[in-house]
Amino acid sequence: MRVLTELEQNKIKILTKNQVSLALIEPTETGLKKSIMDATGPIRSYLKENQIHDYDFQLQGPEHKVIINANIYSDFNLTNSNASLYRPNTKKGDPRIWFSGLTKFTVPNDIVAIIFYDNEFHIFNLSQLNIENILNTNIHNPFKDLITDISSKANQVAFELLAMLRKVANLGPIPSTVDADTSVGRTLETALGININSSKKPDYKGIELKSFRSSRTNRKNLFAQVPDWSLSKFKSSHEILDAFGYKRNQDFKLYCTVSAITRNSQGLNLRINLDIKQIIENSDKPEIGDFVVWTLNGLHDRLLEKHRETFWVEANSTIIEGKEHFQYKFVEHTKKPITSQFDLLVDQGIITLDHLIKRNINGKVVEKGPLFKIKPKGLDLLFPPSEKYNLI
Repeated sequence: MRVLTELEQNKIKILTKNQVSLALIEPTETGLKKSIMDATGPIRSYLKENQIHDYDFQLQGPEHKVIINANIYSDFNLTNSNASLYRPNTKKGDPRIWFSGLTKFTVPNDIVAIIFYDNEFHIFNLSQLNIENILNTNIHNPFKDLITDISSKANQVAFELLAMLRKVANLGPIPSTVDADTSVGRTLETALGININSSKKPDYKGIELKSFRSSRTNRKNLFAQVPDWSLSKFKSSHEILDAFGYKRNQDFKLYCTVSAITRNSQGLNLRINLDIKQIIENSDKPEIGDFVVWTLNGLHDRLLEKHRETFWVEANSTIIEGKEHFQYKFVEHTKKPITSQFDLLVDQGIITLDHLIKRNINGKVVEKGPLFKIKPKGLDLLFPPSEKYNLI
């Protein structure tokens, strides 16, 4: 796809601010003449991630074509259409997509935006449609109705949680429920009435809660994810600990940060191989070398599962009568991480990995990670523009 113009980029920013998730495609002259478009990688990813369609499981031939209702928006008008998703018998069955009637609304090399909402496709010409005027006008129109409906439904739960957080903040400093580094998050979840568990799913109705102390500039937790043991030389955290662990008090442990830009004191680093879509952890010990692997697709799925929508809650930490208290004061609300940026941020050392493995005095091995963490400056690079709210 060609580089977007500044005007097209600004239109996307307006839609992103309204919680609209979309995919883009650039019809060619040949494609418009033949009523055919390649379902490019970004289009296939959008369809798969939103559980709309997966070309990997679609057989070739017209008898396996999938038809889905669609609507095409132009200025103040709405035209009914159909989306065809198929793999032809020719050219190795390259994935194709087409919207009936599209040739009436676009010319070659325009950028067409695709939204899937309420079990239908919604299509518009990003290059030609004056989005800002249509959304700001007092004149009733179908495109404004669509975006307003998407935005209001997306924000409903967020506003509900924001109101709950403000009630907690108005209580003043809250005593910590536990004496631990994780207490800032556990105390907030207790105050909100959220059950603390080890589930990988988001904390509150699809929204993940991440709390941190404002006095710290530490990296923020993204998610925990064990390696793909089936692709790895080592087959367990037990083996990693045995190879690189150290004695500390009564425990034998491996608590360390691993980065793609430098080796740590244990001789470990990360490497991205984009050709095979893997992150590989390597040891400088020749007899070990590469020892565990994560697939990029698996990490992208985990990121989307955990952080499709996240509240990053900042708290002031104070000691009152010898006990830590938290005053929750600020929220940054992020949505829909850009998975391709994840790879870049790992490669740049902005996203790193923490091992948190130990064998206690009873011989039991405990693994709290591996944790993928991001430096504070990386949030704006991993997520589209966020909303920020003061709680007090």
